[in-house]
Amino acid sequence: MTLLLTLLGAVLTSKVVSSEVMPQADFNVQGMAGKWYLIGFATNADWFVNRRETMKMGTTIFTPTAEGDLNILYSSLGSDGSCWRMTNLAKKTDMPGKFTYTSERWGNVNDLNMVDVKYDEYALAHTIKTKADESTVVNKLYGRGTDLSTELMERFRQFSLEMDVYPENIVFLPKNAECPAA
Repeated sequence: MTLLLTLLGAVLTSKVVSSEVMPQADFNVQGMAGKWYLIGFATNADWFVNRRETMKMGTTIFTPTAEGDLNILYSSLGSDGSCWRMTNLAKKTDMPGKFTYTSERWGNVNDLNMVDVKYDEYALAHTIKTKADESTVVNKLYGRGTDLSTELMERFRQFSLEMDVYPENIVFLPKNAECPAA
């Protein structure tokens, strides 16, 4: 029995280590500057089940700071014409493409990895959000325009499945009008 528990522990530990997501090796924070459209969203968070049907495409403005941090301003226009905005300052870590921040709105700690980026086309971000003892995965697929190739969307879907996100929790957001400038 002890051997079985030891083997099971080794398998689980190897899965956690092998599933650690690394940022893009040659990440350039300046390349992220500007407007991106949030096209794909995937998560294992419970709150998403009740909201996935109403979510629509929004915009994110990434602004690199002189220190190498990343200011993130997200906005999405609601069906009632109201604009939902959220701002976070993601602090750089020792690893380029890896950032951390605490959400002022939700109080969770976010470990953000920019996994795959082609600066003039798309960016795939992987975040582990932790609050108390609960961690959730959030993957986002951004595009410089409102459309991405079906190949990129399928890569995002496969990546999210590999991160243990249920297929029904991987969505491609419908296009939406943009919030007016603040």
